[in-house]
Amino acid sequence: MDGTILIADDDRTIRTVLTQALTRAGCRVHATGSMVTLLRWVEEGRGDVVISDVIMPDGNGLESLPKISEMRPDLPVIVISAQNTIMTAIQAAEAEAFDYLPKPFDLPDLMKRVAQALERKRLRPAPAQSTSEPGTASDLPLVGRSPAMQDLYRLVARVLNVDLPVLITGESGTGKSLIAQAIHDFSSRRDAPFVVATADDLGPSDALDNLLRRAGHGTILFDGVGDLDPEAQARLTRFLDGLTAEGPRVIAISQGELSVMIRNGSFREDLYYRLAGVVISVPALRERLEDIPALAEHFVARTAHDGLSERHLDPEALAVLRAHPWPGNLRQLENLMTRLLVTGGEEMITEAEISAALSGDITSQPSSGAPDERLSASVARHLKHYFDLHGGGLPPDGLYQRILREIELPLLEISLDATGGNQAKCADLLGINRNTLRKKITDLGIEVTRRRKLM
Repeated sequence: MDGTILIADDDRTIRTVLTQALTRAGCRVHATGSMVTLLRWVEEGRGDVVISDVIMPDGNGLESLPKISEMRPDLPVIVISAQNTIMTAIQAAEAEAFDYLPKPFDLPDLMKRVAQALERKRLRPAPAQSTSEPGTASDLPLVGRSPAMQDLYRLVARVLNVDLPVLITGESGTGKSLIAQAIHDFSSRRDAPFVVATADDLGPSDALDNLLRRAGHGTILFDGVGDLDPEAQARLTRFLDGLTAEGPRVIAISQGELSVMIRNGSFREDLYYRLAGVVISVPALRERLEDIPALAEHFVARTAHDGLSERHLDPEALAVLRAHPWPGNLRQLENLMTRLLVTGGEEMITEAEISAALSGDITSQPSSGAPDERLSASVARHLKHYFDLHGGGLPPDGLYQRILREIELPLLEISLDATGGNQAKCADLLGINRNTLRKKITDLGIEVTRRRKLM
């Protein structure tokens, strides 16, 4: 690489790492911890590419982008930020940043983007102006630092004002409709209607005409396109063929894999290409387990704002959440956290409470076996179901201890209930030392009620 790179970040370590890497790559580097200094360098005509943090002691990288653009319209700016939300990516795109990367970033990836920025000038068009301010993403559970979610944020930010249809795919409960709403709410069409089309809207031609009138220059969301029958698919294809540049934008959602449906003849290939101008694939929750703590805290905080008592998750509880396969994805996690706030009284949500709640979650359970099924067969069936949920991949490490804990908790609870809470009898029943039983009761957070047991 050949060029001069300006770096603005208040973290000395990041400045040092980037300076060394870019210098080795052949670049000249000027690094500072001050936004004021960066703006002075830009005004003086220095630099071919800027790498800037967002939050600085004397300024904000995103808020400074218009000023940089005014002084040097062709100067690419790469924004790096620890505020890893969809809002940051959208703001970076709207401010015409060349690119956006979350912290912690992958150094080879950043080097590749710097090389791209040196090779060409910015091509991103300025977003259309609107008289209203875009909404905020604070209520959207589009939260996460995982690479998969960061890629999704950047893609959403890039397609906001691109007049192409968008197809959003993913499993049930992953947040596909939220992404569709965000694309509309943060686009130049935000003042126009956002219309969700139902099956009735794909009826006779007058129903489609009415749909077109309702949407105007806004957005039409076709949910569940993979479930449309052949006749409805044909009507939708003709409808899309008749749209003009002055018409609404089209977003479609599919839970099923449309490419498989095309191969087996249940979905029209020509309709797919009309819908799939841009394809956004939403990852399942089990594919971004590192995001679960932030998501869980988000749902807890949001539910607490609705008037319920605020609660917090202890580290062991978070470990249980990360170990779960989450077949119901975001929806299942949200429902679980809401239920825990409604039913729990203590400030801290414990590992035992999470485990108990998950063991009673119907979305976590495979179908029941035969009434006389042996325990080993039942465990094998549950384990096979657990492995199948990972789609050919492997579950997170630490499976042995997680499985033992899943079995141990109900075993101790049922044994204590059977012995009326008498720990001495329970220890004899289980064949373990009484002190061992007491420790397990404490570790698992089991509440023991002593009572007389009728035998």
